[in-house]
Amino acid sequence: MKKNTLFFAMLIVAGSFQACGDNNTKDDPVKVAEDMNDVNKQVPEKASDFMVKAASGGMMEVELGTMAQDKAQNPRVKEFGAMMVKDHTQANSEMKVVADLKRVALPPTLGDDHQKHVNDLQAKAGAEFDKAYMSMMVDDHKKDISEFEDAAKVDDADVKAFAMKTLPVLRTHLDSAKSIYDAVK
Repeated sequence: MKKNTLFFAMLIVAGSFQACGDNNTKDDPVKVAEDMNDVNKQVPEKASDFMVKAASGGMMEVELGTMAQDKAQNPRVKEFGAMMVKDHTQANSEMKVVADLKRVALPPTLGDDHQKHVNDLQAKAGAEFDKAYMSMMVDDHKKDISEFEDAAKVDDADVKAFAMKTLPVLRTHLDSAKSIYDAVK
């Protein structure tokens, strides 16, 4: 019990220092979570940073997938959006379990970079949306796969297991995204 009280007190202090800083990224939920996790040494920093960025990215995938179901013109893009919502909601839930176990703070909302992607796509509709969304999904999943491959090598068994379990799903997403993008570009 004392460990939990001390941990949460340190999180509050870390958040207070962050709020007082003159840092331009002080409001970025990803940066705030990373700073909070600097206090928690239960997992390697590389593992906690991965979880924070993956959480924001996963939330973006769900939000954009929902948007694709509403705004896309091509039925394959709509179906891909539904797959993103389903698969990334599941992955986000699984990662939250690991984060809770490890006492890793995750961002409550999208990080600034991911929010920018959402904002960019909100301005598009129809075929223009389809092309931009699928292009983003190809690029994003390439990056995600690289990050998850790196996370599969971290010195934390739970984070490693989560990354390894999620990689095949991400590879399937990339293959689908490439195929659909080729059809809509």
